Amino acid sequence: MLVKTLIAVAVVVLGLVAFVATRPGEFQVARSATFAAPAPAVFAQVNELRKWEAWSPWAKKDPQMKQTYAGPAAGAGAVTSWVGNKDVGEGRMTIVESRPAELVRFKLEFFKPFAATNSAEFTFKEQGGRTAVSWSMSGQNNFVGKAMSVVFDFDKMIGADFEAGLASMKTIVEK
Repeated sequence: MLVKTLIAVAVVVLGLVAFVATRPGEFQVARSATFAAPAPAVFAQVNELRKWEAWSPWAKKDPQMKQTYAGPAAGAGAVTSWVGNKDVGEGRMTIVESRPAELVRFKLEFFKPFAATNSAEFTFKEQGGRTAVSWSMSGQNNFVGKAMSVVFDFDKMIGADFEAGLASMKTIVEK
């Protein structure tokens, strides 16, 4: 009886491992909004990292979060590092590319609660005094990330943060 139980458990575990292994190796989360503001005004909110404190959804999740800044105040090479509560973790964000009123691309390094390196970007397209803004993040799923994606819907979780951030930024730039 014990042997049959162990074989059954082994089959279930191997099946679960095989299922997790088939999960996507890459992920992407993206959200968009249109602002009644010119592209340079919206771009400035993203390109200057200190301005994030006014609209970032993570600043609201942990008002006591410790942030430091390095490099230039804005544009390529600007860096912010943070240490926060369990909702925001610990990490660093570096602007790796900045094209005025068009694109800001970031390298995101997460240290806690899970180590990961991802890419994020904002794109800006102005049309008739309004600006369409897209915020996306992409990266690789290791085995643990694949396993977590079976239980958690990262697009829904992270997407909700992106939506909240875009809504807060919209309030600021449309004043």
